[in-house]
Amino acid sequence: MKKFTKVLSLVLALALVVVCFGACGSKDTAESTGSKELVIGTNAEFPPFEFIDSEKGVIDEFAGIDMEIANKIATENGYKPVINNMDFDGLLLALENGQIDMAIAGMTVTEERLKKVDFTDTYYVATQVMIVPKDSTVKSAKDIANLKIGVIDGYTGQTCVEDLGYDFSGYKKGADAVLDVVNGKLDVLVIDSATAEKFISDNKDTLKIVTDTESFGEEKYGIAIKKGNKELLDQANAIIKKLMESGEISEIASKYM
Repeated sequence: MKKFTKVLSLVLALALVVVCFGACGSKDTAESTGSKELVIGTNAEFPPFEFIDSEKGVIDEFAGIDMEIANKIATENGYKPVINNMDFDGLLLALENGQIDMAIAGMTVTEERLKKVDFTDTYYVATQVMIVPKDSTVKSAKDIANLKIGVIDGYTGQTCVEDLGYDFSGYKKGADAVLDVVNGKLDVLVIDSATAEKFISDNKDTLKIVTDTESFGEEKYGIAIKKGNKELLDQANAIIKKLMESGEISEIASKYM
């Protein structure tokens, strides 16, 4: 009985060694082939920059301008891109906490955000516009002061409306806010221009876009990266520069516009 116990212990010990070597070998192989994950935070409710399309997804089921850029940053630097889809207003906190490596979601570079994270070079310039019913008499931001205004939580549109001193209702999804404009629950939605164009394309008979360049200035989109992560920041900037200089970023934008 004692001899059998010793043999059994030896077999178990050898098995444990094999498992350990196998696990260590897998990790080393993954790292040596450059397949470590790049966790990308986004809010896939912002077409044409990020949205879910199970048939034409760029990274898994996620598609859009930002997803094309993120995919190139990841793959051309030897990373495996992984998407963490979350509420927009939780992205910077997730970045600071290390839950994600970078955040790309049509995010405007602002002084307030720069206090918390670093941003890449600009890859897109946009402005805020107003989505209103087709028969609306709204011509400028001054006209919406006493109307039912919708914004998306954390988006620049919310900041703009707050700066104007107007009351508003916050939404998590742009599509839900647009639907409420269609149904008369909202009088106006303040949102980024490119996304407004995308939403309007599906509601041309009922909605229109009103611009006010005096009230809503230009905004520059950048990719947010945790402060101090210079390696990833440089890698991302190198890809953005390449896409801008080659004109490929315009081709990507045209594809989704």
